[in-house]
This record gives sequence, C-alpha cells and structure tokens, in this order.
Amino acid sequence: MNNYYYIIASLPELTGDRASVGKNADAILDEIKSRCTARDNAVIGFLEKGYAEENLTEEFYTEAVTSGNRFIREWFRFDLAVRNAKVRYLNKALGRDSGKDVIVPGGDGDIVRKDTWEFEEESRLEQVLGSGDILAREKGIDDLYWAKADELTTFHYFDLTVILGFIVKLKIIDRWMKLDEATGREMFRELVDEVRGTFAGVKYAG
Repeated sequence: MNNYYYIIASLPELTGDRASVGKNADAILDEIKSRCTARDNAVIGFLEKGYAEENLTEEFYTEAVTSGNRFIREWFRFDLAVRNAKVRYLNKALGRDSGKDVIVPGGDGDIVRKDTWEFEEESRLEQVLGSGDILAREKGIDDLYWAKADELTTFHYFDLTVILGFIVKLKIIDRWMKLDEATGREMFRELVDEVRGTFAGVKYAG
C-alpha cells in the first residue's frame, strides 16, 4: 500500500541543496520511485519513456492516449498536440505540406482520432513560436507544459497524480538547469514553495 501522504510531504526535503537540482534530479526521482509500489513505478516508467526522443513514435502515443491512467493519457495528448503544432509551424515556414511529419496515433475510436482533440493553447503556442529570442521561446513552451501539469493535478493532493505532476515539473527544471542555470534555480524554488504551500494548506484545513 502506498503512503502518498508521506511521499508528497517529503518531496521538498529530498533535494538537499535545492539550488543544485540539476545535479540532484535523478536522485530525487530515484528516491520517489523507491517509495512507490511496483504498479505505480510502471506508470512512472512509462512517463519517463516520453522524455527520450527515440521513443516518441506513433506506437508510443497510441499507447499513451489509451492509457488507463488519466494523467498519462492527458499529458501525452497535450505533448503530442504541442509537438505537432511545432511541426506544422515549421512546415509553414519552410513552405512544406502542413501535415508532413505530423504524428497521428493509430487505432479506432474517438480517443485516438486527432481531429476530435481540442488544443486550446494553440494560439498561445503560435505566439510563443514567433518569438525571435530562443530562450524566451523555450521558456514560453515550458510555461505551457507547466500550466498543463497544474491543470491535471487540480484537486489532487495525496495520490499518484500529484507525484506525476511533480516529476514532469522536475524534468522541466532539470532542462533549464542546462539551458539557463539561474532560471532553473528560480523555477525549482518556486516548485518547492508550491509543494510546501499545498501540503501545509491541506494539512491545516483538515
């Protein structure tokens, strides 16, 4: 049986020197997984697969968007929508067919039909992609991912969904520690404060 309360309450404390998250991200993730059940670790493992470019195939996204886990299903549906929008934007800039290299999950039914999906952030993403500043563009895209993680974890407090949301944010921060260390550190401080605030609010409300 998972003790989600204990795992989530301990998340900020797993970092040691929180300014060095870039060096500690793998250790934080290992600590989280060591406290989860095999079943939960299978879900976390699938989430991690989505951070390796070679795994991002039609087959992967088909499995993701038909997953029994809502966070996995919605996160990778969003991720695919973002990636396809970026491809279409590039295609337009290069004068290529808009559908070239766009991934559409296979299978039958509305759950995997791309034309049934809504991507409310598409206009915002197009604005971000139009930025001439590379770092600003990358930060804008990651802000959309961060907001999606917040949306998917709303009204979740002590369960696997919160842990998955923390992991995707940790992945974003880890990337920024490599792109721009100052931004990465600030983002991590915000995440620590966010988790502590949520935990304290639920604890004292109860």
